[in-house]
Amino acid sequence: MPTPFRKITGGVCAPKGFVANAVSAGIKTPDAERLDLALIYSGSPCVAAGTFTTNRVKAAPVRVSQAHLRDRDIQAIVVNSGNANACTGVTGIQDARNSAKAIAKSLGLRQGQVAVCSTGVIGLPMPMVRITPKFPELVAGLDSKKGTNVAQAIMTSDTQHKEIAISMDLDGHKVRIGACAKGAGMICPSMATMLCFITTDINIGKACLDRAVHEAVENSFNRITIDGDMSTNDSVVVLANGESGMPRIKPKSKNYRLFRETLEFVMLEMAKSLVRDGERVTKFVTVKVNGARTYSDAKKVAEAVANSALVKASWNGNDPNWGRIIHAVGYSRAMIREEMIDIHIGSKPACLGGIEANTPMDELRKVVAKDKFEITINLHLGDAEYTVYTSDMSPEYIDFNRSEYAYWKQSRKDGLTKQ
Repeated sequence: MPTPFRKITGGVCAPKGFVANAVSAGIKTPDAERLDLALIYSGSPCVAAGTFTTNRVKAAPVRVSQAHLRDRDIQAIVVNSGNANACTGVTGIQDARNSAKAIAKSLGLRQGQVAVCSTGVIGLPMPMVRITPKFPELVAGLDSKKGTNVAQAIMTSDTQHKEIAISMDLDGHKVRIGACAKGAGMICPSMATMLCFITTDINIGKACLDRAVHEAVENSFNRITIDGDMSTNDSVVVLANGESGMPRIKPKSKNYRLFRETLEFVMLEMAKSLVRDGERVTKFVTVKVNGARTYSDAKKVAEAVANSALVKASWNGNDPNWGRIIHAVGYSRAMIREEMIDIHIGSKPACLGGIEANTPMDELRKVVAKDKFEITINLHLGDAEYTVYTSDMSPEYIDFNRSEYAYWKQSRKDGLTKQ
């Protein structure tokens, strides 16, 4: 841990000055009672930073929130699950803007001070007829004890909500960071199919927060993969309202370094929780590459292995098939020398110098039979290294993702599509 801190409860409401609420709007199905519409708000002005999907097909809320972050700092985030509002054209953009406008009016903010995020099925128009009437209830119920409600409301195929909060001391001032995230499928850098909202009461400037967020995302959410698919809606938004009472931290200071490292810890905890809750996965696998000629080469190798369907299938079958690993290394387009590659499964050598090691297969099989293990690949060409957190891939994953037809049927009933 970068600095002494303790985990606390409260999620995104743990930092001073933040409140939240979540309600049921029946976004997927009108009679559903699950929470699917949420709001995070700071009564004090915030400094904000964020990162978004690098997919060239971007959902309407991503485009709107990116524009709002460029123009001014964000003070509220409205988010829904059940519908991605992606590939919905001009109407989708207008729906996202109208959501920001309605929330802003209720909170006394400018429209540009509200970020809008969505997650769910791609290609379906938003059922605004059910969402808009819920905004007054959403605002009226804001409370400092509803952080977990937000974490629950943003779930889609997740099997459990994901949140964390920590408290640490910086020069005698108590600083808190809270976060919640969602994601279980379509996970692949950069970034993954995920949403993450982080709040903090630290006093920090815009440039410092931007830098801290981008560095922390690179070492967390950009290091995970489940199925190699990148979404249209990925968003990480961080709000800092300064209510801890501490002086503003200075660039390159000890306090800035401690904050950045702690922010990375929070993000990495959230990122790992996404992989552990991957759609029908059974294993959490850390792929470490070292001895690469360059950082880029190390990254290419790690991501090639972590995304290989053949490798992931073998892990699901408890098969320590290092041949599939080395073949992924070979097509990664990194600089390698076959005769210098070592591969360890857990602490046991599976391949040394590009050929089979003497470790009995049963010993390797015991490692990959565990629900958590590590693959280490040493290229012996330099000092660069890279780590990716990934999973296996199961037959159940395929079955789970075979059809979303039911959502299209509901959209047709709503009169939003002719499909």
